Order: sequence, then C-alpha cells, then structure tokens
Amino acid sequence: MRILTMAAFWLVVLAGCNYSPSSVPVPSVQESGELVVLTRNSPTTYFEDAEGNLAGMEHDLVVLFARELGVKVRFVVADQFAEILPDLQSRKAHFAAAGINITPERQARFRFSLPYHKASQQLVYNSSGGVRPKKMGDLTGLRIEVVAGSSFAEQLRAEKVKHPSLLWKESSTEDSEELLDRLAMGQLDAVVAYSDTVAVAKNFLPTIDVAFDLTEKQPFAWVFPKEGDAFVYEKSKDFFSRIEKDGTLKRLLDRYYGHVNRLDRVDVERFLIDANGILPRFRKLFRDAQEQTDLDWRLLAVVGYQESHWNPLATSPTGVRGLMMLTNDTADRLGVSDRLDAKQSIYAGSKYIAFLRDQMPDRIQEPDRTWLALASYNIGYGHLEDARTLAKQMKLNPDSWTDLKTTLPLLAKAEYRNKVKHGYARGGETVIFVETIRTYFDILSRFEKPHQPEFDRPVAKIVLPKGTPRKLVESGTGIKPPAGALLPEKTEAPTEEDEH
Repeated sequence: MRILTMAAFWLVVLAGCNYSPSSVPVPSVQESGELVVLTRNSPTTYFEDAEGNLAGMEHDLVVLFARELGVKVRFVVADQFAEILPDLQSRKAHFAAAGINITPERQARFRFSLPYHKASQQLVYNSSGGVRPKKMGDLTGLRIEVVAGSSFAEQLRAEKVKHPSLLWKESSTEDSEELLDRLAMGQLDAVVAYSDTVAVAKNFLPTIDVAFDLTEKQPFAWVFPKEGDAFVYEKSKDFFSRIEKDGTLKRLLDRYYGHVNRLDRVDVERFLIDANGILPRFRKLFRDAQEQTDLDWRLLAVVGYQESHWNPLATSPTGVRGLMMLTNDTADRLGVSDRLDAKQSIYAGSKYIAFLRDQMPDRIQEPDRTWLALASYNIGYGHLEDARTLAKQMKLNPDSWTDLKTTLPLLAKAEYRNKVKHGYARGGETVIFVETIRTYFDILSRFEKPHQPEFDRPVAKIVLPKGTPRKLVESGTGIKPPAGALLPEKTEAPTEEDEH
C-alpha cells in the first residue's frame, strides 16, 4: 500500500516548489550550481510519501543524477501536463522528468535522454457495468477522455484516420489517475492510460480493467530543449548507461511498479487456511501484545496478516521487513534490534498502533478511533490530518471513519491535494487497507475467542522514546502489501545495500 522514499540515502534534494516558471531561461548548471527540473505531482513521477519525504520514480532518478553532478536540484511542479513541454521549449528548466514517452512528434522539437522505462497505452473501461470494447470500432459513441497534450491524444488522432467516427475529450487534468477515478465512478466509459499507471490504479479501483492495448510498449525518457544545456544532456547519457549496468535502474523500477493483488474471494480463502495453519504459532505473541497495548489480539493479528501473511521473514522491495513490516526508522525508535524476529516485530508494531490511537483527539470514540489509527499507521498522520481537514471543509464529520472514507481518496486528485499541507497521497489504498483489516477481523472473530488475561493490570499510555521527531509521528510504517513481499535467503541483519 505505501511507497517509501530513499531520501535518507540521497543528500542533495531541495523541497519541490509550487509551479511558477520564470520568463528568463535558466542559467547553465555549471554557472549556477543548481539543476532545475520540470515535473508533475503523480504516483509515477513525484509525490510526498507516508514518511513525509519526497518520492516517485522521476524524483529518485533526478536526485541521483544531481548527486552525481555534485549540484543542488530544484523541482518545478507543473499544474497541468500540457504546460510542461511548452515551458521546457522556453528553457525555463534544464529538462523535464515527468513520465513523458518518446514520440516522433516530440522528437522533432526536443532531445531525449536514454530510455529508462517502457509502457504501453491501454484502453481502460469499467468492468462493473460496461461492455468490454474489443477493438477501436467499438468505441463509437462512448465517453472517452484523455489528458490534454499527452501522447494518448496523439495516438487517438492517428486512430481517427482509420475510424472517422471516433470522438474523445482532452482534459486539462494533471494526470491519468484522476480520469481513471472518474471511470471507476461511472462518469466515463473509457480512458487511455499507460500500462504502469493502470497497474497501480487497479490496486484501489477494482472495477476498472484493460479492454485492449492501443500500442506496443513505448520508451520513456527525460526531455531536453534542443538548444538547452549540452553539458547536462551529455551527462544524462552517462548516468542512464551507468544505472542500467549497475542494477540501480532495475531496483527503482521494481520498487515503483511491482504488482499488488487486490482482496478477493481467493484472498479470503487463503486467509482461512492460514488462520488454521500459521496463526497458532504466533497466537500467544499477539495475546501478549494485547496485554501491553489493550488492543484486541485478533485485530493485531489481522494487521500482521495484511502486512506479511504472518511471515516473519517477509521483506518488501522498499526495505520494510518482518511480520509487521516495519521501516528501519520506526524499528529503531521502538528499540527493535532485529525486524525479522517475530516477537520484536509484533510487539513494536502493536505498540506503534496503540501510540497512534492515543494521539487521536479524546472526543473520537471507538471503533472510529482504532480505524483512524490504522489509517494513520498506513498513510501517515499528516496525510490523515489532511483528509480530516477536507472533511471539515465538505461539512462532513472529521472524526468519523465513514466520512473519511470519502475524503481520503481525494488526496490523489489535483483539485484537492494542492490545497492541503502534505499534498498527494494514495488515500484510496488506505481505505482499502483499513476496510480489508476490518473484513479479516470479522472473519477471525467468528473462529477465535477474545483474550481474557489471567489477572487485570493497568495498561500504560504508549510513549515513543524521547527525541522521536514529529516526522516519525506523522508517518506511516511504510507498509507494502503482502503480495509484494520477498523471502530473504538468510536472516542476517539488513545491510546498507539491502536498505537502498
């Protein structure tokens, strides 16, 4: 569910600024010591993650490149995709890193770096009520929308030569994610988007599906002005050549484009099997964790299942580890010496959930208090507060999980995320995270009894160690869904290379 940044490893980033391009071309990097890069706020390019750090495939690549050049980097975040290439042509940045693919039309106007990723254009429809289109001729009369200025519009214009009745609308929205959201709500009949974007969106928009591919896989690259800084352009070639050879590029692609299975009937069936076969090994640890936190052991157990399928050796591509899938920072602050030790992981994860629950305003009652704590555990306290702010603005109840299920997904929409403090977040995934845990909890409660301690003892309010930064409190644990978990070959402590 959540994507973690590697910013702790990269030391040369400045926070992204709001979009306000200068009318004067940027000076050369060698002259200014600053790399200026156009980008856009989206889950496949540049965003703020659950730790409160900047992340995204393009962000991470640019930061690595700037470090290699030995300069600072300043991101200029465009409000709309259609603004990026015109402003780049005016040399208001050294290049654009915004999920842009190479097309003949663009090659006539710009230079491109070496490709670093490939994705196909896909026609996506709503499988819950719509009929699946099988070919271009089936699109006549459908409500189709694409991002203005995108290669999707170029592709549809080419298709219109063969299919004159084909009509579509070009939206000024920043990205395809918002259009896919509207598709899922039944406001559109079809959307064209890149296959990687669709793969991410399907994790929290289960009604959308791929009708067919419009193109083969197309290359993505950084875009440079034809008369831009030749030094930066030439250095980019060396950079991409190196990271492809040393495996850095492969790791980044795996991190951001790994597939995650959605909860379905198969998942529930597997849960029941694992509850009988695996859970008994950890039942006592979860019950002990209940005595320490006053959280129902069955709730803690299903959180552990959602994270790792009760696999104490689970490791995600982003470096979160253990049965409760803790980040390294969270584990350090909670005194965990080995995240792959089930006992330490369960106790620490449980205490962190209890801590987040205690941070909620006293007026928030159960069960909302626990559901909000779990949402914070996943998305980060800052993003949860943004969702609560939106709830107030929409005259909804910010203390109600039911109302927050409406506002959390809005954090991924440009019209809302630009108005909140912490910006973009995959709030839709967080809703699914909490709702999935609630479903598993209901199932487990039918088969497992509540734990009654042999003697009553007061449960102390959970306090994180002195000196814990607010940033950690406002972050999630960086949990990756269990479908992306990997088994390490050995259970030694993580190395620096593992973390990166």
